[in-house]
Amino acid sequence: MKNSTQQITDWFLKIGKIEGYSYLLLLGIAMPLKYLFNMPEYVRIVGTIHGILFVAFMVLLGMMFFKVKMSFKNSVIAFFLSLLPFGTFFLKRLV
Repeated sequence: MKNSTQQITDWFLKIGKIEGYSYLLLLGIAMPLKYLFNMPEYVRIVGTIHGILFVAFMVLLGMMFFKVKMSFKNSVIAFFLSLLPFGTFFLKRLV
């Protein structure tokens, strides 16, 4: 059985990856549909899902800092990676 720090780390990496995919869907599919084809409903749906995943990622980032003892520097880098397309796909290098 995994200890709690390993479970938090696993969830952090999984949610980070899913959040990264949702960001790419939002930017690459939903936003063009909204602005090129006047279909804003996809931004609302994908944006809501992405927002929930982003909040979950931030909670897990806090847990990584406070419970797993991720360094402040790596925590800041992880935060900025979450703002960049494809950024969260590089989180494994920080843990």
